[in-house]
Amino acid sequence: MVCLGPPGSTQQMSRTTTLNENPRNPKMRFSNLIAALLLGFGVTASTAWDNPLVSLDYGSFKGQYDSTYNLSYFRKIPFAAPPTGENRFRAPQPPLKITEDLYDTNQNFDMCPQRTVNGSEDCLYLGLFSRPWDLAKDTSRPVLVVFYGGAFIQGSAAFTMPPSSFPILNVSNINDYIVIYSNYRVNAFGFLPGKAIKDSPTSDLNSGLLDQQYVLKWVQSHIRHFGGNPHNVTIWGQSAGAGSVVAQVLANGRNGQPKLFSKALASSPFWPKTYKYNAPQAEEIYTQLANLTGCASNNHARETLACLKSVDAQKIRDASLIIGASNTWTTSSYTWAPVIDGTFLIETLTDTVNRGSLNTEFVWGLYNSHEGQNFVPSGLDSPVLVNGFNSSVASFHQWVSGFVPGLSAKRIGEVESLYYPAEGSTETIDTYNTSYVRAGLVYRDVVLACPAYWIASAATEKGYLGEYTISPATHGSDTIYWNKINAVQETDPVVYEGYAGAFASFFQTGDPNAHKVTNASQPGVPELHTGEEFAVVDDGLENVKLVQLKKRCDFWRRLAGGIPV
Repeated sequence: MVCLGPPGSTQQMSRTTTLNENPRNPKMRFSNLIAALLLGFGVTASTAWDNPLVSLDYGSFKGQYDSTYNLSYFRKIPFAAPPTGENRFRAPQPPLKITEDLYDTNQNFDMCPQRTVNGSEDCLYLGLFSRPWDLAKDTSRPVLVVFYGGAFIQGSAAFTMPPSSFPILNVSNINDYIVIYSNYRVNAFGFLPGKAIKDSPTSDLNSGLLDQQYVLKWVQSHIRHFGGNPHNVTIWGQSAGAGSVVAQVLANGRNGQPKLFSKALASSPFWPKTYKYNAPQAEEIYTQLANLTGCASNNHARETLACLKSVDAQKIRDASLIIGASNTWTTSSYTWAPVIDGTFLIETLTDTVNRGSLNTEFVWGLYNSHEGQNFVPSGLDSPVLVNGFNSSVASFHQWVSGFVPGLSAKRIGEVESLYYPAEGSTETIDTYNTSYVRAGLVYRDVVLACPAYWIASAATEKGYLGEYTISPATHGSDTIYWNKINAVQETDPVVYEGYAGAFASFFQTGDPNAHKVTNASQPGVPELHTGEEFAVVDDGLENVKLVQLKKRCDFWRRLAGGIPV
């Protein structure tokens, strides 16, 4: 690790400082960083990071150096064979041998098939970036593996300069880690359930999650060649990327699975109901796909699956979109999601947490105050019917009954009593009294906030919980502080440094406070066992006592037999 300044070295920056004057700005700060690195390593730029070369057991790869942001990077590295033909719906297979002498990684790569017309099945690639390193000497950097969001139906890991999440690395000089972005299969290609998939010797359930795990295994085998430490690995994602983090945490070092990381950060984990692979809901999805693609066979189930493996990818895309749209407001938003397969995922999140059997040392979960509202019918906010819903109590009841169909009328009444007082409140919402906000909180808690709380509470060493409250605080609002460089990070540096700085510290050390960037006037991130959460608020940070979220999450854990989460 290269440390070039004490914690808090940028904390006195004026709020009116411009981007070009900012000591965090790469064009200012990185020229000094380059000189320090060169002096420390005793190497020239050409041998240290210009076009770095790495040889693995299946090929040799050429990287690049970007002087504007002072990053070395490899944008396109195959980590598995193309999942085509018989490998469709199958766990990732070993990468093909590189035939050319040197593989130039400075190229874009296609996303996996999306739900419309984009993407290619030849998509199992990853990219990585870091501050410059001497590959002959530097073998100890922490590693961050990032999974993208997209509701398990879309998304891509391809990046350009500066890469996604660069503001986190750039918040200060005291953190120095390698970032990996990897593709994984989505929608029907990555999450097709059903007994036919389970029974097939060349098909696997949750293949999208297995893509992610294969990347983590790739890290264990190869990251030392890139200067990384395979024993200091963090996984992170937002939305379905964070749901992927939940899944990987559930499998990490359990049921014969290898232990592949020790730290996990889940930003607004999208964790829809997880049915068993052969539950009626899952079998219906498989049957729909077979029918919509013209692959349904009355003769033999193997013929149906053989057809699904060979049919044109666009037919699967079209069918996947129809199936996803059919359940938007009901049983499982967008339909495509992890299932309990008995091997990778052996039980639900709540069952695992109830038995205290997670196997990850440091876990940080985060959620946004109003993010459930992105996923509930907008008609719940209208006095007149919009797509079958309005703001009435009866309409709220209609939505809840569809969202949790496994619950009895008595249990649904308990849900309504908990979320439908005349005036309600949460840790950070003083009062609410509309069906729209109530439904948003139900969805937020079941699918996003409680999964974040549950995995953090089950960390084997330290767990943390955070809430982003800055208006509108809907799903994805928080990304403005850490995804791409933008003016907000300069106009509100306290929030930027406190939020992104805590992320960077966690990635580096497992402790969001170890490399704290903000000064003593701003609180750090409390451990969850204190009964408090870390709140990102207007112009600053707070520690807030947890009462109502814990009560609601405990309520949903008791009901988990009827709604598998």
